[in-house]
Amino acid sequence: MGRIGWQEILLLLLVALLLFGARRLPEIAKSFGKSIQEFKKGVSGKLDNGEKKEDGPPTA
Repeated sequence: MGRIGWQEILLLLLVALLLFGARRLPEIAKSFGKSIQEFKKGVSGKLDNGEKKEDGPPTA
């Protein structure tokens, strides 16, 4: 347990193909990729303009 082999990945892709159809899979994959990218941005604390977000109070 713990490692996923190629058989499991293939099975998941086949199930997704049956559930959503071939036309919707690229759209779903694209939105999933964008969601992961936004999540990574949020975790790293970066703002849209490239600056780091400060968590503490401002220092004078």
